[in-house]
Amino acid sequence: MITTPDGVEVVQRAADAAGLPHPPLLVLDAVADFLDRHRLGSGPLAWRRIGDGQSNVTYLVCRGDEQFVLRRGPRPPLPRSAHNMVREARIQELVAREGIPVPRILAVCEDDAVLGVPFYVMEALDGDVVTDTLPAALDAAPERAAIGEVVVDTLVQLHAVDVGTGELSSFGRPDGYLDRQVATFAGLWEVNSRRHLPLVNEVGQWLRRYRPDSQRAAIVHGDFRLGNLMLRRGAPAQVLAVLDWEMATLGDPLADLGYLTATWSEPGATSTPLHLSPVTGGPGFASTVDLCERYAAASDLDLTPLPWYQTLALWKAAIFCEAMYTRWLDGQRPGDQFAPALETGVPQLLEQAVRHTENG
Repeated sequence: MITTPDGVEVVQRAADAAGLPHPPLLVLDAVADFLDRHRLGSGPLAWRRIGDGQSNVTYLVCRGDEQFVLRRGPRPPLPRSAHNMVREARIQELVAREGIPVPRILAVCEDDAVLGVPFYVMEALDGDVVTDTLPAALDAAPERAAIGEVVVDTLVQLHAVDVGTGELSSFGRPDGYLDRQVATFAGLWEVNSRRHLPLVNEVGQWLRRYRPDSQRAAIVHGDFRLGNLMLRRGAPAQVLAVLDWEMATLGDPLADLGYLTATWSEPGATSTPLHLSPVTGGPGFASTVDLCERYAAASDLDLTPLPWYQTLALWKAAIFCEAMYTRWLDGQRPGDQFAPALETGVPQLLEQAVRHTENG
């Protein structure tokens, strides 16, 4: 048995998991057999966990000179709709055909018997994910500004994909998207929280009362932020791939812009658990106003109701972060360094959401 620094078990054989308090996330022999069946490398496995995702789990798997990325859901029991690896892989295959930069999907496993949950394997790309530091090649004023530009341009490109026909048209129901978002997350709070935070209900009521009309349908990534983009190495700044498609669906494109601007760090802004790329709070980076102006210039959407979408993003984040916090309290996220801070982080998100209601 192998234990990672965050306490997540990785075992060599399925039999090695007997008696563990939680099922392992990786069974190395089972993964090797799966890769062999799909002719993906050969020989023993080396692995390490990658990414800053707090929901689904991503590993870099090495076999000799070849590298792959394996992505799976967290330990069950969890609703499959929130961690549908087969769907996540398929939507990446479809948007790749439309020119959206994503890693190439190499194999999908729908059989729970291999790792306990479905998973998929994709190519490992060589790029930079920007969170709290910058690669040297991008650490100059023109490149800092260009990062914000390529982030917005990629979002505009995604939202321009035709979702009216073909298989993509079946990946969601854009009609009623905003109402369903509010209703679904309001219900999740009751299921996932053990504490009473009045702002959850207050913000939810505000969202219902002032819900705007969606202007058109588009692919909504659902977690579109700088930390979920991989940039090409070197300058100029270019997006190599859009990552983490677990929440993608069809809906209102301004939901993505609201989330992007709510997670974008700026100088002097109140920090929340959503600010996962704090480097953009440094000098030379685009402001949220800059991001919105660039998006507006390239799209046909009226951004007047954007504060509503920013409020929605922060309110939703508070609710799914509360679920992580509760799972940590229950011992289901052993060694987690992120979840304990959510005791105060969730109220911070709600307070920030209230600030955006004042701009709506």
